[in-house]
Formats: sequence, structure tokens, C-alpha cells
Amino acid sequence: MKVKASHILVGSKDKAEEIMKKIEGGESFSTMAQKYSKCPSGKKGGDLGFFKRGQMVPAFDKFCFGNKKGAMGIVNTEFGWHVIKITDVKK
Repeated sequence: MKVKASHILVGSKDKAEEIMKKIEGGESFSTMAQKYSKCPSGKKGGDLGFFKRGQMVPAFDKFCFGNKKGAMGIVNTEFGWHVIKITDVKK
């Protein structure tokens, strides 16, 4: 199984929650990633492409492989706070 996800990496839970609210209110995930993400993937709208279980850090992996396409959530890792959106799943 492979998952395709996008994320926005920020430095605080408050910032992640603020961004999540904006997206839920209609803002584009891609635009928010380009504007706020500290990860180089932000330039691509946060797109991480497809990956297999075990390729990402455990908390990120757990969210991505424990939810369905379209799910969005906030996860904390050693890199910071991630707003994650699962954009596709391949069995």
C-alpha cells in the first residue's frame, strides 16, 4: 500500500491549528503550504508524492496509514508540527 500526502510544516501547535482552520474555511491547502511551510515541499504546495509505510517518521506514518483519502490532521514530530492531508491511496 502507498499513500500520497501533502503537508505544511510549522514550528508550533497554535500555528498548525490556525492554518488548519483557514483550510477548513476554504483556503487552498497548496497556497497555505507555499506561504507557511518550513519544508522545501512547500514550494510544491506541500506535495510529498507517494510513499510506503516506514518511509516517514513514526507519528507521520501512523496518521497517513491510519486514515482514509481526504483526511486532514495535525501531527507533531521531531521536525515540528505538520498539517497533513492524505490526497491519494494505492493498494
